[in-house]
Amino acid sequence: MFFDSDFTIEKYHSGLREKKYSVTEAIGEFFSYAKKENEKNGAFLRFLEDDQIKRAKDLDLRLEEGGITSDLFAVPMGIKDNILISGGIATAASKILENYVSSYDATVIEKLKSNEAIFLGKTNLDEFAMGSSTENSAFQLTRNPKDISRVPGGSSGGSAAAVAANMALGSLGSDTGGSIRQPAGFCGIVGLKPTYGAVSRYGVMSLASSLDQIGPFAKTVKDVATIFKTISGIDKMDSTSAETDYSTVNQFNDVNVKDLVIGIPKEYFVKGMSPEVEKEVNDAIGRMRRDGFKIKEISLPHSKYALSCYYIILPAECSANLARYDGIRYSVPEELKNEDMNLLSTYFRNRGSAIGDEPRRRILLGTFVLSSGYYDAYYAKAQKVRRLILNDFMKAFDKSAEGVDVIVAPVTPSTAFKIGEKTDDPLSMYLSDIFTIPVNLAGLPGLSLPTRKYKEGELPVNFQIIGKHFDEKSILAFGDYYEKIMNK
Repeated sequence: MFFDSDFTIEKYHSGLREKKYSVTEAIGEFFSYAKKENEKNGAFLRFLEDDQIKRAKDLDLRLEEGGITSDLFAVPMGIKDNILISGGIATAASKILENYVSSYDATVIEKLKSNEAIFLGKTNLDEFAMGSSTENSAFQLTRNPKDISRVPGGSSGGSAAAVAANMALGSLGSDTGGSIRQPAGFCGIVGLKPTYGAVSRYGVMSLASSLDQIGPFAKTVKDVATIFKTISGIDKMDSTSAETDYSTVNQFNDVNVKDLVIGIPKEYFVKGMSPEVEKEVNDAIGRMRRDGFKIKEISLPHSKYALSCYYIILPAECSANLARYDGIRYSVPEELKNEDMNLLSTYFRNRGSAIGDEPRRRILLGTFVLSSGYYDAYYAKAQKVRRLILNDFMKAFDKSAEGVDVIVAPVTPSTAFKIGEKTDDPLSMYLSDIFTIPVNLAGLPGLSLPTRKYKEGELPVNFQIIGKHFDEKSILAFGDYYEKIMNK
C-alpha cells in the first residue's frame, strides 16, 4: 500500500483518519522499506530514524487529540543534503564538509517542522549541487529507480530517486539550472522550480546566489503544490525572498484552465534531440490541441545563448560562494589532519584534496572570468545577455501583444543516460540542461511532469510548463488538469 506509485499524501492522510495505521507504524514501514531500497539506488546519504521515530510517536498523540492539523502532517520526506537541519550533518556531498554539523535550521525546514512533516533522511546530490547526474557525489552513486544502469539526473538526483522509488511521499531539492526539473524528468515524477524569491534560501548552501531556488518533488502535481504552499513566502533572513500570497496555490478550482493560451517555443525543438523525447513531447502537445487548448508557436531567440551565459555567471558566483570552504573553518577530514603543516600548506592540501573535480573546474573558471581584464569581457556581457533572455520571455507573456499564458517545452534533450556515459565529457553533460537553464536565468517558475503514465521498463519523458513570475498557480493548475484528464 505505502509503496505503490499511486500512493499520495491525500491517500496517506485518509489512512491515518480511518485508523488503518498509526503514524509510528507508517513511518516505521517507510524507514524499513527506504533502507532496503537504498541498497539498490543509493538515494539517501543517511537516515534520521531515531529522532524521527520519536517525532512520529508525538504525532500519534496529536492525532488522537485533534486529528490531522496540517497539510503535511506526518508526511515522510527526503531532504537534499545541501539544506541544513539543526544538529545534523550537512555535507553537500563533499568531503570538505564530511564532519560539519549544522547549528540551525534552514527556513524551509522550520516551515516543514511547523507543518509536522517527518524527515526520513538526507538525500544524495552532485557535490555542492554541481552536476546533472549525481555522479559527482564524494560519497556514493545514486541510480535511477526506473533503470539502475542509468543516472537519476542531478544535482537533486537523490531527492528524485527517493520519490520515484516510493521511499518517500515528497522531497526537497534545489534548482540552479534545472536540478529539480531534469531529475524529475529522468525519474518520471513531478518537480517544481519556483519563481526566484518565492522560497527562502536561508540555510541552504549557496551555489549561485542569483539562480538557486528550492523546490519540491512528489508523485503528483497536487502533492507538489501542497509542499510548495508550505515552504513558500517571504523571510526576513533572505533579502531576495518576495512577499507573495500563495495561500491558495494548491486550490485549482478558481483557475479556468481551458482559457490558458499555450506557447510552444520553436527554439526548444532542436536538431540533436532524441527521437523518443521529441515524439513524447509532441504527443503531449497533440493531446492539448485535441482537448481544445489554444496553442501558438512563439520565439525565444536569445535562448540559444543561455548555456554559454549560464556557464559564465554560475562559475563566477560559485567561485565567490565556495571561497568559505577552506578545509579548516567547517571541518577537516580525518585523513587530512596534520599538526606539523603550516597554515598555507594546510589550506592547499585540505582544499585541494577535499574538493572534487567538478567544483574545482567551476571555481577555476569563475575566478578567471571575474579577474582583472576579463570581468567586462565575460561576466558583464553575460549579464547583458541574461537580460535579453528575460526580455524574450516577457514579450512572449505580454497579453497586450496577444501573448501566451504558459509555455510548454521539453525538459531534457534525451532520456536518462547510462552511468558513466558522460563523465569524461563535461560539455556533453552540460548540454543536458539546455532546455532548463533559460528559466533560471529569467527567474521564472517551471513545472516538470511526465507526458503520460509509463509502464515498468519504459524510460520516462517529462515536459515542462513555464509560467510568469509568481504565477505558480497557473502552471500547477494546468499540470493538474493534464495529469488527471489528458494523461489517461
